[in-house]
Amino acid sequence: MSLPKYKELETISSLTDIDQEIFIIQKDLFNLRLKGSTNQATKPHLFKHAKRRLSQLKFKKSVLLKLKN
Repeated sequence: MSLPKYKELETISSLTDIDQEIFIIQKDLFNLRLKGSTNQATKPHLFKHAKRRLSQLKFKKSVLLKLKN
């Protein structure tokens, strides 16, 4: 399983879509942390993938906001 690429975000162009994706990923990260704290089976690479995608989305959002102004 490879890391998510920034190039895959080219299809997302609206701020509302980015905000929805950010919300979903933050929810997934919360669930992963919850599973880890309750000693359920977790896959550590999923944390890395989610955090990377979250930072990519936040960067894309900041770029779109700068272009808007």
